[in-house]
Amino acid sequence: MQGHSTYTQMFEWVSAGDFRIEMGYVIDHLVALMLVVVTTVAFLVMIYTHGYMAHDPGYVRFYAYLSLFSSSMLGLVVSPNLLQVYVFWELVGMCSYLLIGFWYNRKAAADACQKAFVTNRVGDFGLLLGMLGIFWATGSFDFAIMGERLTDLVNTGGLPASIAAIFAVLVFLGPVAKSAQFPLHVWLPDAMEGPTPISALIHAATMVAAGVFLVARMYPVFEHIPTAMTVIAYTGAFTAFMGATIAITQNDIKKGLAFSTMSQLGYMVMAMGVGAYSAGLFHLMTHAYFKAMLFLGSGSVIHGMEAVVGHDPALAQDMRLMGGLRKYMPVTAITFLIGTLAICGIPPFAGFWSKDEILGATFAVNPALWAVGWLTAGITAFYMFRMYFSTFEGSFRGNDEDIRHDLKRAQLQSMGLSLGPGAMNPQELTLDATDHDDHDHHQASEPHESPLSMTFPLMALAIPSVLVGLVGTPFANYFEAFIHPPGEAEAVLEAAEAFDWNEFLVMAGSSVAIAVAGIVVAVLMYRAKVINPAAIAKQIPALYNLSLNRWYIDDIYEVVFVQGSRRLAKQVLEIDIRIVDGLVNLAGFVTLITGEGLKYLENGRAQFYALIVFGAVLGLVLLSGVT
Repeated sequence: MQGHSTYTQMFEWVSAGDFRIEMGYVIDHLVALMLVVVTTVAFLVMIYTHGYMAHDPGYVRFYAYLSLFSSSMLGLVVSPNLLQVYVFWELVGMCSYLLIGFWYNRKAAADACQKAFVTNRVGDFGLLLGMLGIFWATGSFDFAIMGERLTDLVNTGGLPASIAAIFAVLVFLGPVAKSAQFPLHVWLPDAMEGPTPISALIHAATMVAAGVFLVARMYPVFEHIPTAMTVIAYTGAFTAFMGATIAITQNDIKKGLAFSTMSQLGYMVMAMGVGAYSAGLFHLMTHAYFKAMLFLGSGSVIHGMEAVVGHDPALAQDMRLMGGLRKYMPVTAITFLIGTLAICGIPPFAGFWSKDEILGATFAVNPALWAVGWLTAGITAFYMFRMYFSTFEGSFRGNDEDIRHDLKRAQLQSMGLSLGPGAMNPQELTLDATDHDDHDHHQASEPHESPLSMTFPLMALAIPSVLVGLVGTPFANYFEAFIHPPGEAEAVLEAAEAFDWNEFLVMAGSSVAIAVAGIVVAVLMYRAKVINPAAIAKQIPALYNLSLNRWYIDDIYEVVFVQGSRRLAKQVLEIDIRIVDGLVNLAGFVTLITGEGLKYLENGRAQFYALIVFGAVLGLVLLSGVT
């Protein structure tokens, strides 16, 4: 901030002839921003973890994983070249695997961490191919040198523009997986099986933002390849819309926030694709604070609900069992409301300034993408206030045995158990007995506010969620002056003199208007109860089921990739057994038979050998006589 030049410290890691690879660290404006975001959120999450994981037997192991992740993320941020980024990229992916599957004795968590790992390997393989392709073309892993040489090669005809675009899109596959963009987004909702502090740190504020960070780092390469920028922009816009439409029907509070995160990351990626470099990074910063607060708030809600419904995630995280929690958990409710207003883009909260800047920049480049982002803003406001009203307003539903029994029945049916009315299913009888037994042993019939170690991080994150957006107001954009794109002059503040109030009021007014419309619909449905959401769902069952089933993408992947790979594996197994093993076994069988036959001929008696020679000679004589 004081205007110091970029600081770089390098050392030689590998050297062989003319081939040299250097490692080290760099501190520039982008790194400074990410260091502040990562360290502040990680610090508050670590405080929060003390309260959330206090009674967990894996408390120490959790902190070990958390520290390993934080160091890996910081290593990724300060990396001066693409090769070092890749090393730490894989490390944060490994930490994500460890933390999502932290409760590995639960099948859902074990499956979720494998799904995250495999999905990210797809994106990372693309990143590796693109990285090696660019190195082949430019001979460097340095971001600025790669961009400069690749541009020169394309301009001089040394490399076809289509090949450069393929390399760039392959590199972009890494951020597509890490930042949960379509079509590699499927791992993020399942990642909510990990402890809530991880959802806040990794899957809201830092690791998923690493994809956007890498796009920003690779900007010298991407900005001169129009095809790559178009792919990035449209991928982000589609992901933003899809994530928002799926979040509408989610009843699990953490999965609703997961799809919200996916949608907001789509905004950032879209901003990068349309050239709004500073706007995308501004939204990365504001979103990190208010989304981390929202996730930690959901963890506080779950912590309070577990006192009533027990340690069953399906019940403790289901918003249908919540309601009225503002009376019992006032600090959590107020901070959650602040985060909700911020993500909805209501001024003067942080999300308003960053989201409005993205929409304004997108409108100038592509009005169609702006329309998608604008519509998504309204959907975001609706599902976030649906979440807030369902959780904190109305009456508390946690002790309603009918709702709990219905949710348990639905849970068993999803496991493939058909339970009809009065069915004497042994598991249903066990379920009922367990429900009553759990209820008898609860310490409380009402939820309670979380301890100070959990509410303090919420209150601390509420401050930037309200105020941090003021550093990026369009009429005095200090953030853009600080984070200016590579190769551009720093005197961006001069643009404030050309600031057009009319344009700002039209663009900001339209985005606030659609957000308010979404909030009003949520109020009518979930607070005033004037509109019945169930009736609407029955009128448009196709759209409702499309949202509820996540656009059926998981089902398609199950059929095409999971079952398809199993069928392929069975075919390969048949080939292996019948052909490969058959040839090997045949060779062994022939050797065995010939060996068995030869042992009667090779008996060590000279007379027998002489007889064989005499017989062979006689046979040759007779054969020659016949011919």
